[in-house]
Amino acid sequence: MPGYGIHNVPTIALDESSVSVLKKTDNTQGLLMSEAVIEVSENDLPLGPISKLDSHYGVGKYHRAFSVLLFDSSGRLLIQRRASHKITFPSVWANSCCSHPLYCEDEMESRNDLGVKRAAIRKLEHELGIHSSQIPIEKFEFITKMRYQARQDEEWTEREIDHCLVIHADVDVNPNPNEVSEIKWVSQTELDEMLNNSNSDDVIAPWFRCIASKLMNDDWWRPGCAKSDSLIHDMGDVSHMLPNAVGADLATSISEVKDLVENRIERALTHTSLNRLSGAMMHLVEGGGKRLRATLPWLVAKAVGQTHSGLLDVGAAIEIIHNFTLVHDDIMDDDDVRRGRPAVHVAYDLPTAINAGDAMLAIAFEAMVVAEGITPDQLPFLVKRIGRMVRKCSEGQQLDIEFEDKETVTEEQYIEMIHGKTAAMFLTCAEVGAHLSGADDITIQCMHDWGLALGLCFQLMDDIIDVLSDSETLGKPSGSDVAQGKRTMMVIHALNQPSSKPKMDLLEVLGKGENVTSEQVALAHQALHDLGSIDYAKSKAEAYHRKAHDCLDRLPKGPAMRALRELTDYQLNRIH
Repeated sequence: MPGYGIHNVPTIALDESSVSVLKKTDNTQGLLMSEAVIEVSENDLPLGPISKLDSHYGVGKYHRAFSVLLFDSSGRLLIQRRASHKITFPSVWANSCCSHPLYCEDEMESRNDLGVKRAAIRKLEHELGIHSSQIPIEKFEFITKMRYQARQDEEWTEREIDHCLVIHADVDVNPNPNEVSEIKWVSQTELDEMLNNSNSDDVIAPWFRCIASKLMNDDWWRPGCAKSDSLIHDMGDVSHMLPNAVGADLATSISEVKDLVENRIERALTHTSLNRLSGAMMHLVEGGGKRLRATLPWLVAKAVGQTHSGLLDVGAAIEIIHNFTLVHDDIMDDDDVRRGRPAVHVAYDLPTAINAGDAMLAIAFEAMVVAEGITPDQLPFLVKRIGRMVRKCSEGQQLDIEFEDKETVTEEQYIEMIHGKTAAMFLTCAEVGAHLSGADDITIQCMHDWGLALGLCFQLMDDIIDVLSDSETLGKPSGSDVAQGKRTMMVIHALNQPSSKPKMDLLEVLGKGENVTSEQVALAHQALHDLGSIDYAKSKAEAYHRKAHDCLDRLPKGPAMRALRELTDYQLNRIH
């Protein structure tokens, strides 16, 4: 490629599905999507090569990038409008040059940041026609790094550890029209006007807005004055900075941060030198899971405020607590199977399972209080809310235990019980996520109410799914709730009906445990159908579903709201 600076550009062969994604894109830009860029951890540790396409498409992956800010001798900054041919973020205004070092020895060299500087020289020539003789490598100043993600639409996203470079030089510019549609030299005042002009049709790239509004200061405009650091500034998800950005669906939104949360969980639970204890704590985590609760603080923060990595630490802590309650619940309920594998007290032993659960609770609080991005003044709120959640879960579990021996349980008592066992975690995730995002008190309360309605809907639907699904789908014996005598909304409704054959069929199974056959369980489930109890419970779930959507209706629209809407619909969709 003329002027590209690398004779043998490292590439990764794209599979057939990837090639089909690029069919409607510009041919030249499509070819660039096979370049091998550098996949990195969230701390900028190289993980290996990844195609430019895979790092930007769908969920995307964190990869190394650079942003050059080129100033001339009169103190003006060169900015560019990205060409309409660009696949990601076309036609937006960005800094002088922004791209990626490639997975090759020259552009991966970390000494004096030579790798990203060489990549910057290559791309300044490719995009802007600036000859390398006008931008010698020794004139580049590495300033800092930032971590951010920004979604353009359902397909394309940016997830970068961006190395910020400054250079002061007078250059001749000859833009490549396939890369750049327009350039400007702007003063500091003119840039501020662009950033603050909400009525302008000029859209600013999210990463450039982060640099200009959160990192740049007066020193960057003066040669040799900008101060460098070794930090990675955490910008979180900044998709909302792009007007008309389209948010990802729920599955993609969870997948964007699921691995990051799971890394935190594993790191926390394997920190001990006692392998058996660590194995017991990891047992249910290794069984998988959707990680709805773990990612919920992040998803809520994206919708109502600012995100940062501390939200993932808090999500990991809540997921650890959730798994701790499952370990102890299986012991109390005498359940041998969880998520399709032996319960912890079966896979290990009863004392180890109890001890593992206790350790998980302590570890969760340890991990939370050292979370990055959480300030000391936020900790009292956080500890109080998480502590309240654990207490409510225990109270709900105690009510659940006592209900099995009570002849009569009211609907109100049942709602109180599931408020503790299930809804407390959802409302805490939502409330804490909103609080840590910087949302105001009205929004925090709104998300609390949304989480409560969502959690109640979730548990009502979970009870129904226990009746409607088979054992393989559930990961535990189908019908175990009825056999164990669980007082669900369906059972409460059925027991309030007049005597009948279906009611007798239910009573023959209710609370009999292992002393019932699968045929009897099937008859009991049919009885719940015949008595109208399943439909009644569905109507209650649908009422909470409406309440949850009413809460979301009170919030401003934004790209992250899509995932919260889909989560609100999640359980109801499972039976339709």
